[in-house]
Amino acid sequence: MDTNSAANSAEGAVKEVAGKVQGAVGDVLGDTSTQLAGKARELSGKAQQLCASTTSLVRETTAESPFTAIAVVALAGFVAGALWAHGASERDYRR
Repeated sequence: MDTNSAANSAEGAVKEVAGKVQGAVGDVLGDTSTQLAGKARELSGKAQQLCASTTSLVRETTAESPFTAIAVVALAGFVAGALWAHGASERDYRR
């Protein structure tokens, strides 16, 4: 894991813990908005950690087997193009 991914993962962990604390404070005070804000912060931290680990995994995989990465990107582009073309045939631009 590179330093940027590690920093994002650590920042996400801090957000997650802060969200748990904020949610617990909301529970104690009976404040629903604080509970929800805490849960949102917690989920934001988890998402940031997931993004950091996914980015790291993609970088490592791309470095280990670049041709596989190119094939996956080409396939994703083909599928996106096919879906776009399929949707374009159903659009009516005469309005």
